Amino acid sequence: MTPEGRWFEALAEHAGSAYLRYSFTKGTEQEVAFLADVLRLEPGQSVLDVGCGPGRHALALSRRGLHAVGVDISERFLRIAAGGGGAGGGASGSSGPSFVRGDARILPFPNACFDAAISLCQGGFGLVGAEDGRVLAEISRCVRPGGVVAVSAFSSYFAVRHLEPGETFDADTGVNHEWTSVRSESGDEAPFELWTSCYTPRELRLLARSCGLAVRGLWSVSPGEYARRPPDLDHPEWLLVADRTTSGG
Repeated sequence: MTPEGRWFEALAEHAGSAYLRYSFTKGTEQEVAFLADVLRLEPGQSVLDVGCGPGRHALALSRRGLHAVGVDISERFLRIAAGGGGAGGGASGSSGPSFVRGDARILPFPNACFDAAISLCQGGFGLVGAEDGRVLAEISRCVRPGGVVAVSAFSSYFAVRHLEPGETFDADTGVNHEWTSVRSESGDEAPFELWTSCYTPRELRLLARSCGLAVRGLWSVSPGEYARRPPDLDHPEWLLVADRTTSGG
């Protein structure tokens, strides 16, 4: 299967709720608390979670009184999300988030229908190779003028500095390719090919601008350790926060 295909569906089907055992999923509450502050989210506002996976961020946002909607290509992950995200539990004091199956490249929502949108942990942005710009444009389209967007992306600097045996980094496209072993809920392991787009801060700023987004902040982060940290070479991800302009791209 090529990186242009929806290769992530097979991985999600195999992993199921075992995905939530990975260490990078354990920092949800810290990430959401940081985002709620930085995005200035208020109870009652609507937030779109693109590439929501098993729903951990959408569920945490809903527990804060936000109207969260998660969208993902994986039916398996959406079933887990609708059931409360495994051990993560559902929303407290609200009706909980809603979840919709959809492709991040063609989001099934009208223009300007959300106050904010997020795409974290390469849930949508970063997994479709040359079409990442299309994903970001769709995210921007769905947010009202004056709304805000937060997107995480892998760092090209970190990927190259910490290239592991068996990984290859394409200097032309900025895509990191690897094979990894994924464990299922029953403990069965299976090999999967991963393609992940990596970026520099300059590339992200230019891409955001082309999608009608005015960058408010771009920081170096790790899962569960979101902070207003200037770009560096030592953290695996970037966190881009941008305002939706009134003029579009």
